[in-house]
Amino acid sequence: MTKPQIWITALLLLFIILLLLGRVTSKEESHPDFSSMNNQNLSEQNTGELTGEKLFQSFGCVTCHGNDLTGSKSGPSLKGIKQYWSSRDNLINYLRNPNSYMDSDRFKDYKEKYPGTIMPPYNNKDVKDLGKIADFLLTQ
Repeated sequence: MTKPQIWITALLLLFIILLLLGRVTSKEESHPDFSSMNNQNLSEQNTGELTGEKLFQSFGCVTCHGNDLTGSKSGPSLKGIKQYWSSRDNLINYLRNPNSYMDSDRFKDYKEKYPGTIMPPYNNKDVKDLGKIADFLLTQ
């Protein structure tokens, strides 16, 4: 064999090896280990039948606001928030884009009381799910 033929053969073998490795790793990725998935990922796939309370838990709201909605060191209590929201739609809009409400005095106080904590936007969630959460919160 000549030197160019050796180089072409070596590159061809390298290409075949890389192709096989790519197929092996893509097969592993296409079958995820469901035991390692957290509840949040599972709940995002099928939220249609969940209640507002279950959605509140699955979106991770309990981390800052507590299971009993009385708040924590990371977030305020959500008990009696109906007094702050004139309508369900306003609360849903807040959940979708909390930064647009940060100029009000109430939220300025929260910034001082909970420094370094940021309310995440839920603009990537289904509006129907946010409506269920809003309905749940407004009845507490």
